[in-house]
Amino acid sequence: MKFTLSWLKDHLDTEASLDEILDALTDLGLEVEGVENPAMKLEEFTLGKVLKAEKHPDADRLRVCQVATARGVQQIICGAPNAREGITVVVAHPGTYIPGIDTIIQVGKIRGVESHGMMCSEREMELSDEHDGIIELPSGEVGEKFTDWLAGNDPAKVDPVIEIAITPNRPDALGVHGIARDLAARGLGTLKPVEVDPVAGQFPCPVSVTIDPETQESACPVFYGRVIKGVKNGPSPQWLRDRLRAIGLRPISALVDITNFFTCDMNRPLHVFDADKVAGAALRVHGAEGGETFLALDEKEYVMQPGMTVISDANGVESLGGVMGGEESGCTEDTANVFLEAAYFDPIRTAMTGRALKINSDARYRFERGIDPEWTPHGVEAATRMIMDLCGGEPSEVVVAGAIPDTARAYKLDTDRVESLVGMDIPADEQRKTLTALGFRLEGDMAHVPPWRPDVLGEADLVEEVARVASLTKLEGKRMPRVHVGVPTGILTHMQKREAAARRTCAALGYNECVTYSFIDQASAALFGGGDDAAALENPISSEMSHMRPALLPGLLQAAARNQARGFMDLALFEVGPAFHGAEPEEQHLLASGLLVGQSAPRDPYGSRRPVDLYDVKADCEAVLAAIGAPAKAQILRGAREWWHPGRHGMVCLGPKKVMAVFGELHPKVLARMDVKGPAMAFTVWLEEPPLPRRKAATRPALGASDFQPVERDFAFVLDAQVEAANVVNAAAGADKALIEEVRVFDEFIGGSLGEGKKSLAITVRMQPVDKTLTEEEIEAVGRKIVEKVQKATGGTLRG
Repeated sequence: MKFTLSWLKDHLDTEASLDEILDALTDLGLEVEGVENPAMKLEEFTLGKVLKAEKHPDADRLRVCQVATARGVQQIICGAPNAREGITVVVAHPGTYIPGIDTIIQVGKIRGVESHGMMCSEREMELSDEHDGIIELPSGEVGEKFTDWLAGNDPAKVDPVIEIAITPNRPDALGVHGIARDLAARGLGTLKPVEVDPVAGQFPCPVSVTIDPETQESACPVFYGRVIKGVKNGPSPQWLRDRLRAIGLRPISALVDITNFFTCDMNRPLHVFDADKVAGAALRVHGAEGGETFLALDEKEYVMQPGMTVISDANGVESLGGVMGGEESGCTEDTANVFLEAAYFDPIRTAMTGRALKINSDARYRFERGIDPEWTPHGVEAATRMIMDLCGGEPSEVVVAGAIPDTARAYKLDTDRVESLVGMDIPADEQRKTLTALGFRLEGDMAHVPPWRPDVLGEADLVEEVARVASLTKLEGKRMPRVHVGVPTGILTHMQKREAAARRTCAALGYNECVTYSFIDQASAALFGGGDDAAALENPISSEMSHMRPALLPGLLQAAARNQARGFMDLALFEVGPAFHGAEPEEQHLLASGLLVGQSAPRDPYGSRRPVDLYDVKADCEAVLAAIGAPAKAQILRGAREWWHPGRHGMVCLGPKKVMAVFGELHPKVLARMDVKGPAMAFTVWLEEPPLPRRKAATRPALGASDFQPVERDFAFVLDAQVEAANVVNAAAGADKALIEEVRVFDEFIGGSLGEGKKSLAITVRMQPVDKTLTEEEIEAVGRKIVEKVQKATGGTLRG
């Protein structure tokens, strides 16, 4: 909900500052989401006067102006056609930020002549779209702040725009008058009464209205309307156009703008028909039979579903009740006779209709939350008077169909319940005063709920209103009768979350967790790059715990050796914990390591038992990386430390220096020293190395799925035997990074007719379009790019 400060003051007599109003709104439950204060970005602009304007010596369209400013007479080059001697202008000095062109003005030379500032147009200051020339002011003193001049001469241009969030239970705050009522109850001013004098009809209404009985009972209980003859529809007055533009609405014409004004001003949606376009001079409110077509004001055609509330004339549907009017009977500049409608539509039926047809409108937004049904006749009278003031015309008598629904209800006000329910000590007189200010009618200990508050449905709601206006910031813990802990804020760090995710993933993969000491013997530490004096303990527990461990693998291997000595040969062990590559606190790192030894499964008659290999630990390593949020796209390189088998390992890297994990077969010499019967496969993940997420969200991102059919194409290349498959995969993936989703190797052939030192590598490329289905020509074009990229990167050729 958006409104301007001056608009609010039309309903609230207050001396409160903007900051006081903003604080009160949020405290009242109308949370302020943003404030646009035009004066803030115009603070540095001042008034100046052009003393002399001469043609630029090297440019016909430029003029060299001598301008009297707050900093004295300055020379300013200007290309505006109206730059001339004697006019009062708006000056931006060097160093001033110009919002309309997103530039900070500096001293510069234009065709060899220095310019010390700028004379601005309205568009450059984001006051309007006017850019035909610089601003000419009818008055003003040199050096005066432009914002001060606007405040006295054109205040609408520096009127702050406030945007608040409206919860579904507060439809009364969807009108500026309702917002002012809350602020007045808080004590920030006095609510100005809205006085609506009935407009006497000059003739019987020529358009009749009927409501079908079923529709009156379930969807539209009351309908008010009248014809106004002889109107002249044209542009709205400037004040109305400024207010609508400020809240993001486009001014259309006076008749339409008036209905939009009351929608936002009093939360009273209205609609105007061109009375001359109403066929049969009669309107019927009824439920749609289904299948009727309707051309709405958004210029889209909709097909009605059975039961939708519609307003029809002799030609068919002319308006969708509570949602949107129709194009066929819409008002234009030629409209001379208008039928003004104010009706009450059921919130649930309106919501269901809008959702089914996927129509979002200001009227639907308000009707489905609930408006004040008792202000319906006043809305007709208020809008009639404004139409007559702005467009002229002669009104008919008001035609009424149905009756205003009875929303009367009352609840007992127990002034002692505020302290028992909320924990606030508020005097009874103040409670009654608060409810009266909010529009409740008090009779003894009964509070009658106003019709604009459909959310108040019990005695506890009365207590909530009193506490809300008094300010829940005044709550004192000692007075709280009970404390609801709720959902606590998360306190785990990213590393703690990663540690838990890695531990849970390894356990889910079938590994058994080991918890070993952080101290190992010097010989085992030396096998894994440690064992130096910096990591030695001054007072070790024993000689087998003399040094801080440089890795988790020594402890896992020792556990494996102990298990093998007792006859357990097939092992899957893991550990998550710290390791140390130095003596300083910052030389500690968090690891997750896994170890596989023996066979992949127990013996069975199906031949599924096999020795574990490096692809087993590769898959497990990638699963752990995915669980901790590591990037999916990473390189697998060689060159790990000496305890890994030189030809049977891989490093998962982000670039050549960012190593996130290592997997593969451990070196036979290490296994022999550790007394482990191999081979043994292992992985180690550095939990701190993957980059942290940029966004801190409690939920996962939405699934990015495409509606279009993916395409897969296979390619086989003849390569030198030494060429790595990763080079082929990376080259193919780089052919079209936006389109190619996946590249994988599915076949390798060595020997045969290929000759000595050659091999054939086959890959499949998956292309996933996101905006359209690929044509055969587009697929072939991507295929050619893939072949070119692979040939350039590897020297291979496409196999015939």
